[in-house]
Amino acid sequence: MSQPDKAAVKAYLLKLQDSICDALAAEDGGASFVEDSWQREEGGGGRSRVLTDGAVIEKGGVNFSHVHGTQMPASATAHRPELAGRSFEAMGVSLVIHPKNPYVPTSHANVRFFIAEKEGADPVWWFGGGYDLTPYYGNKEDCRHWHQTAFDACQPFGEDIYPRFKKWCDDYFYLKHRDEPRGVGGLFFDDLNELGFEKSFAFMQAVGDSYVDAYRPIMAKRKDIAYGEREREFQLYRRGRYVEFNLVFDRGTLFGLQTGGRTESILMSLPPLVRWEYDWHPQPGSPESELYDIYLKPCDWLEA
Repeated sequence: MSQPDKAAVKAYLLKLQDSICDALAAEDGGASFVEDSWQREEGGGGRSRVLTDGAVIEKGGVNFSHVHGTQMPASATAHRPELAGRSFEAMGVSLVIHPKNPYVPTSHANVRFFIAEKEGADPVWWFGGGYDLTPYYGNKEDCRHWHQTAFDACQPFGEDIYPRFKKWCDDYFYLKHRDEPRGVGGLFFDDLNELGFEKSFAFMQAVGDSYVDAYRPIMAKRKDIAYGEREREFQLYRRGRYVEFNLVFDRGTLFGLQTGGRTESILMSLPPLVRWEYDWHPQPGSPESELYDIYLKPCDWLEA
């Protein structure tokens, strides 16, 4: 298995952050990302970029981090106990975009690299990441485009990659206490190293590079649709599910907090406004119920 090139991964991730910020700011057209660089006392740091109150994006963040330490955190060793006691490096780009318009879905993407090392032993490394889409008012054309872009990114790496990582995404972004998915999925993968370093790295790049191709056309098509208070209230209600997932289940959030990461950057993923209502249910046959009846169901979106 080829040896990992940490410098090449870091250079790619920094370039990816730049390209995503440039594309999303251009599509927004009303605001720019503001950068906030930070250092971690235990080792490493990052640069957080946040766009707020744009023409399209109510709050969006695209973060790069590169942290290291002498002990792997519990969130990383829970499913890999053999890594306990190793030093580690973790680097990645993570982003969440919360648009103003309820007809524009929220999107999330992340690509990351971990390496755990110990004197006298071979390094243990892996890639992870993916992206998923969270609509409030579903659109089949958007879902097909999102998943087709994901499928196309996976194809050079094997016929089994898209269905495998699509299912992983469906299973991972699932709110067990609500018995419902967070959205319409996409791709999710972790612990990827069986392809060897070069091919695994190439796959991570294919996923990272395809995010803008997947999301920006959806933003462009939906950002000017008229909406009112009803749609806005439903968007804020459904954002509550996003908060619940990120604070209860998200592995990246737990990793960041357990490694002493920068709290402001870790919780950047949370929306600026959100609401909960006790035991609320959509009216049958309403546009809101369509989300539950059609879009929050298992689906082969390539055939929908």
